[in-house]
Amino acid sequence: MREGARSHVGHLRRLLGLGFGLAVIVGSTIGVGILRTPGLVAGHLLSSPAILVAWVVGGLYTLLGSVCMAELGTMMPQAGGYYVYARRGFGNWVGFAVGWTDWLTYCTVLAYASIGLAEFSGVLLPALAGWVRPIAVVTLLAMVALQWAGLKVSARFQEWTTAVKFLAFLALVVAAFTMGPMSPHGARGLQAPGDAPGLTFTGIILALQAVVIAYGGWQSALYFTEEDRDPARNLPRAMIGGVFSVIAVYLLVNLALLAVLPIPDIAKSTLPGADVAAIIAGDRGKQILTVLSVLSLLPLLNAILMIGTRILFAMGRDKLLPRRAASVNAGGTPDVATVVTTGVAVLLIASGTFQNLIALASVFLAANYCVCCLALVVLRRREPGVARPFRAWGYPWSAAIVVVGAVVFLAGVLVNDTASAVKAIGLLTVGLVGRAVLADRSGKSPG
Repeated sequence: MREGARSHVGHLRRLLGLGFGLAVIVGSTIGVGILRTPGLVAGHLLSSPAILVAWVVGGLYTLLGSVCMAELGTMMPQAGGYYVYARRGFGNWVGFAVGWTDWLTYCTVLAYASIGLAEFSGVLLPALAGWVRPIAVVTLLAMVALQWAGLKVSARFQEWTTAVKFLAFLALVVAAFTMGPMSPHGARGLQAPGDAPGLTFTGIILALQAVVIAYGGWQSALYFTEEDRDPARNLPRAMIGGVFSVIAVYLLVNLALLAVLPIPDIAKSTLPGADVAAIIAGDRGKQILTVLSVLSLLPLLNAILMIGTRILFAMGRDKLLPRRAASVNAGGTPDVATVVTTGVAVLLIASGTFQNLIALASVFLAANYCVCCLALVVLRRREPGVARPFRAWGYPWSAAIVVVGAVVFLAGVLVNDTASAVKAIGLLTVGLVGRAVLADRSGKSPG
């Protein structure tokens, strides 16, 4: 019986390198958010120096988070990301809570992104407009087929689609500077005297929250360290290089928006990128932005599906889930985990319940990041002698800034959306009860 159980546990393949690490971070981060968020930020700040400073500050905070998490990733080069660090720092119960909610978050984002891609497809091809959910499911299944072909195929897809997306965003920036009319207010970044209210503390905090959310995805490479040929060398480079690449693109996009549109127009727009595209290309601007949105979602879908399966794989291998969850096919894809993750995402798409979970996802992301930041501090004190191929720059001050920021962000999420926080606690409880039941049936202690 033991041999049979052991046969279900597979081994991930070490095929990935620096290129994939950069691609999965950039591909998971840069997307539709940067086309929408500048309007929210401008609405709170109404000054281009303040706007640009907010994006730089958010980027630097993200960079600090990336170097702190890179220490954990190189110290524990295992699949599973946040789950691995939470379990090592605080034990099985906290590890399971982080893994369960992290996986559920990625399932939700997977469904949300699939629907988004289907909706954009309907804009490009109006005949498809009434088939959003079927197209979303077919798109997701196509991604699963890509995964099933093996790690090498899905990794190459991630690298190429991310490269195309990166170049497409740069093309939009170049077009804005060379083909768009320069806005006198936007180009100088100054409001006419008396036109704009002064900065407020609340406005600054809300703007920074929006910016930090737009940088979400920077942690993606952490989930693949076990499949990296040299994680001690590649992970820090991917994390730091990936974040710097995102900062550069975000600043260029904002500069392009400010060059073409007056700040009040940016602040009023829900999609300022579309306004710039319309100015540059007229009626075809909407199509251009829709194509850019589709290009943004393809590498995101691929990365999210890969990440979700690695979380289940890690939990199955550690016996916090049935061991079959750690099964791996010949190509290096966690097959059972892929089927389960896909099945849940399809149910969320078909039922539309992913819409109810989107707000909860932000709660889980904030909470799990907070736990992992604290795990870094705990492990530094408890396990000082463990090899750390990469050490967080400026520790302990860098870790202190990251932890305080994570706590503040989590508090903001809880205060601003208490109802979602309560629902999130309910879903967490369901997962913990399920874990206890599984442990009881196997005759083992759940701890």
